[in-house]
Amino acid sequence: MDWHYSDGGRAAAGYKGTTDDCVTRAVAIAADLSYQQVYEAINELAKTERQGSRKRGRSSARTGVHKPTTRRYLEQLGWEWVSTMQIGSGCRVHLRADELPPGRLICAVSKHVCAVINGVVFDIHDPTRDGTRCVYGYWHKS
Repeated sequence: MDWHYSDGGRAAAGYKGTTDDCVTRAVAIAADLSYQQVYEAINELAKTERQGSRKRGRSSARTGVHKPTTRRYLEQLGWEWVSTMQIGSGCRVHLRADELPPGRLICAVSKHVCAVINGVVFDIHDPTRDGTRCVYGYWHKS
């Protein structure tokens, strides 16, 4: 699978350095939205998160977005989740062009989310692990 460097417009929005903003980047790239727009929308949704007993804190577009918040945001944008793995099923779909459908996807892999457009990964590093990285599921525009 080909990989192209893309920060999703982070530098153009005036942000510097590195951080854990993979959800923000992937959504900006795959949904063709500005990084700043996605950043602000995620942080607004994070304000409505319920604070549980765990000390994990709220989602942040800069330091990480919890799965329920990612789901709410992408569903608002009209994206649909497709699970590619169930408990005990083992890995059936890898981060490879021949195992993913064409189009704009946001793929969930272990501890990371990346944008895939027509079989090409757009991210700040190559997350494919030479085609062996398991895809837990992906978001696509319904």
